[in-house]
Amino acid sequence: MTEWLSRDTLDFLIQAVYFVAAVLFIVGLKQMASPVTARRGVIWAGVGMLLAVLVTFFWQDMGNFALMLAALAIGSVMAWITAKRVAMTDMPQMVAVYNGMGGGAAAAIAAIELYNPGELGYVILVLAILGGMIGAVAFSGSMVAFAKLQGLVQKTLRFPGLQLLNALIFLATIGTGLALLLMEGYPGELLVAFFALALLAGITLTMPIGGADMPVVISLYNALTGLAVAFKGFVLDNAAMIIAGTVVGAAGMLLTHLMAKAMNRPLSNVLFAGFGDTEMEGGGAEGTMKAIDPSDAAIMMAYSEKVIIVPGYGLAVAQAQHKLWEFCERLGERDVEVKFAIHPVAGRMPGHMNVLLAEAGVPYDMIFDLEEINSEFEEADVALVIGANDVVNPDARNKKDSPIFGMPILNADKARNTLVVKRGRGTGFSGVQNPLFVADNTQMVFGDAQEVANKLLQGLKSLG
Repeated sequence: MTEWLSRDTLDFLIQAVYFVAAVLFIVGLKQMASPVTARRGVIWAGVGMLLAVLVTFFWQDMGNFALMLAALAIGSVMAWITAKRVAMTDMPQMVAVYNGMGGGAAAAIAAIELYNPGELGYVILVLAILGGMIGAVAFSGSMVAFAKLQGLVQKTLRFPGLQLLNALIFLATIGTGLALLLMEGYPGELLVAFFALALLAGITLTMPIGGADMPVVISLYNALTGLAVAFKGFVLDNAAMIIAGTVVGAAGMLLTHLMAKAMNRPLSNVLFAGFGDTEMEGGGAEGTMKAIDPSDAAIMMAYSEKVIIVPGYGLAVAQAQHKLWEFCERLGERDVEVKFAIHPVAGRMPGHMNVLLAEAGVPYDMIFDLEEINSEFEEADVALVIGANDVVNPDARNKKDSPIFGMPILNADKARNTLVVKRGRGTGFSGVQNPLFVADNTQMVFGDAQEVANKLLQGLKSLG
């Protein structure tokens, strides 16, 4: 089918299509930065990926078309089914799996290239080894992140000397990689040892990290996957992989930095401090929680002028976003100003709450980031915290001995009245006590978020 094209012309056309695909990746990623254009960005990036995949079939001397088509068919069907069936609460797990698959694919390419090195240059061999190691770490680490978020792994791996063990594993992985680089041949046993050590490194690095830190970990592994793919682009001389991997890696590292900054913790603290799942008292919550009936809470908000809502993971778990938005629409009909306040690390992945609210149909101009909304809490009659904990914990501002001290929080405690929807009286996901729950201006609305949202709506409807 390509007989009428010369080899040079065909190569030029392939590279031109790869360039167009790369531009579409960049444009799509840029548009994903805003909720208003995110859907369009996904489509543009998807078109770019489709072009890159299709033009790959026209590479000179390309073979194994049956295997390629079978892999595409299986992957497409699995992606379609999971995208349709995975609940919003499980979206972080799906992102973790997809991150891991990208890293695993990069590691598999490295394994094949190292097993049959051919005439690869020295620099390309270095990139193949680095990409293989990074991809394997991203794959196994992402799988552990998935297992933790899914509840398949309940315990963290922490014991004295763990960091020393991690360091030894990484040194052994690097040493094995150097051996691959310096040896004339590549014994299969050495390759197996190299990738086994890299996979083990991803596991032992991720196991000690608590679930509360998983948004940062997912972003980090996304960055590592992008970097591994970029290295594989050099190995395969594929411009589209180089550009796409670089863009994804850079975006992932920037997001990782922003997420760590939002928690006021360096990335090294997230990876090595072992914070996130243990029961920590950090400031303690001394006092008594004051309960309020959902119908009374609805009346309080009905006669307010301004209500700020702080959503959290509990809202996603209960799938209460639709009822909550219906309640907010009713408040709007009563001329109550309603705004949503989003913390950068609310939920289980970056942007989780934005996606959740968009799914319910909340207009983008009602959703505000921490920096935009924080000064308005003092003007609010009611701050409704529904399913959130650590992102509204005043100890982060007031208690130097708190594990979360210094983390920027949403100032829900500064509203005239604070209503907290919570299933029970326990701590949040990180295990840190929250004095907001016993503050003088706070009342607790106990119950499942879906049930509470429905009762709030019914209470509002009863007012006519």
